[in-house]
Amino acid sequence: KVKLMQEMCILVDENDNRIGAETKKNCHLMENIKKTNILHRAFSVFLFDKTGERLLLQQRATEKITFPEYFTNTCCSHPLNTPTELVETNQLGAKCAARRKLKHELGIPRDQIQIEDIHFLTRIHYLAPSDGIWGEHEIDYIFIIKADVDLNINKNEVLSYRYVTKDELQEIFDTEGKF
Repeated sequence: KVKLMQEMCILVDENDNRIGAETKKNCHLMENIKKTNILHRAFSVFLFDKTGERLLLQQRATEKITFPEYFTNTCCSHPLNTPTELVETNQLGAKCAARRKLKHELGIPRDQIQIEDIHFLTRIHYLAPSDGIWGEHEIDYIFIIKADVDLNINKNEVLSYRYVTKDELQEIFDTEGKF
């Protein structure tokens, strides 16, 4: 976890123009977010089965610094300040980051998700404190994927997972606290 916190995120302005880089740790400290309005690029993947009927959700590992044990979309993380993940044309850098993290967190073999399978929906700007110390302040690229995949969960990242239908997702929103 310490090594991952030293990864360099891409700093952006409110229009998603790249303005620098900072460690993942510094990007997620609420003190920095409040003091300097530090904003970084991120992505969120919503992976549906091939039918499009079921969405894969993950429950974040207990050790995660932001939103531990919360159920969330399939995979969310950050493009890094590396040549491959800085490419902005057609959101290519963020799509490469999404493939990297789908493999790292969920063990999805790279040959099961190609770049062209990752469809950009939109991007959003949001601020979400997690606790008194950590939080998120991101320009978040929203990606949709339809694929049947094999999973090999990384227990350091993911506590559990489940596929849900639209109705089951609504029930989770209505009844469960950590989402």
